Amino acid sequence: MSTCLLVVDDEPDLETLLVQKFRKQIRDGTLELVFARDGIEALKILEGEADVDAVLSDINMPRMDGLTLLSKLQELDRRLSTIIVSAYNDMANIRIAMNRGAFDFVTKPIDFADLEATIAKTIRHVETMREAEQRQSEAEQARASLARYFSPNLAEKLATDAEALDLDGSRRELASLFTDLTSFTRLVEATEPEVLKALLNDYLAGMTDIIFDHEGTVAKIIGDSIHVLFGAPSEQPDHATRTVACALALDEFAQSFCEHWNASGVALGHTRIGAHAGAAVVGNFGSGRFFDYSAYGDTINVAARLEDANKTLGTRICVSGDLAAKAEDFRGRPIGDLLLRGRSEPIRAFEPLRAEAYMIEETHAYLKAFDMLERADAGALGAFAALISQNPQDHLASFHLRRLLNGDAGTKIQL
Repeated sequence: MSTCLLVVDDEPDLETLLVQKFRKQIRDGTLELVFARDGIEALKILEGEADVDAVLSDINMPRMDGLTLLSKLQELDRRLSTIIVSAYNDMANIRIAMNRGAFDFVTKPIDFADLEATIAKTIRHVETMREAEQRQSEAEQARASLARYFSPNLAEKLATDAEALDLDGSRRELASLFTDLTSFTRLVEATEPEVLKALLNDYLAGMTDIIFDHEGTVAKIIGDSIHVLFGAPSEQPDHATRTVACALALDEFAQSFCEHWNASGVALGHTRIGAHAGAAVVGNFGSGRFFDYSAYGDTINVAARLEDANKTLGTRICVSGDLAAKAEDFRGRPIGDLLLRGRSEPIRAFEPLRAEAYMIEETHAYLKAFDMLERADAGALGAFAALISQNPQDHLASFHLRRLLNGDAGTKIQL
């Protein structure tokens, strides 16, 4: 890699001597020399010469001396390593130059062996600085890209120490969460573009802020839908607990967001959320061309289908029994044993609740009614009917009541 050295000296013979001395480096392209007669000419060259890496400057020159030039160089928005040339007995000025940011110095009469060693050291310093700036630039670019997917602290860790985290394809235990905004397609067709843009930007910003607050990883955003991972790429022993807490927080935000836009005259639907825990294959599947951190496997498919199951069940959040069992202090209402598309065995599902909602009498009444349903107790129908009479907006209780009225029994639910 070439280094460009700007030589600032009013001695006419110096240019010929330096070109002759460094002819090999100039010929093989590792060193380029540019010459100026004083500080004013040097600054003009720097204004138009973006490739200068280092400066070799005499102190005593007409119009603008080397010490003034050093001060001017400090004002420039660029890093230049400077070597000062001064008389052997001029240590006071050399000290001033070093205090003003000079990298090194040589004394007159110039010992060209010493000058060559000093320039070589300066070139190594320039290369080191250049590599550091490259790493910083790459890290900043990585942060900008990774911040789209990961929480700020995880993005920072990945950007500065990517080897600390496994981004290659691997199988690991994690939790997968999907969200989907209902009636979004109809909303797109009925809403002005500028209104839709503001709505969707605010919605996704609010949702991803919550996800990042819980240290989740955004694997995909497609339109209004979000796929989130917990436990990848960084190990999270409490990934199930985080997932449940995040789902409840997302639901709370989405409900408030929906009410706000409905009050503004925009018919916004609620957000459906599904989550499951288990093994999945995760990694960067971008084929080296772009960053695409994704997860694949049955765990991912089940989470997606649980999100979709909310449409039938009337719920907003539906999580698997596997996730509920792994989450600390899980509280929720059992939904039933869902026979999801593509699976031969049913999966127990729950509607998670916050602690205060779980403690109310209405929840206890639901748990009793569901217990009757599991035991095929004939009183289940009356128990669910009583729940609906107390709260007509209890869509899950309404779902079970309709099943019982249609002759279904038990907790197995075909979707």
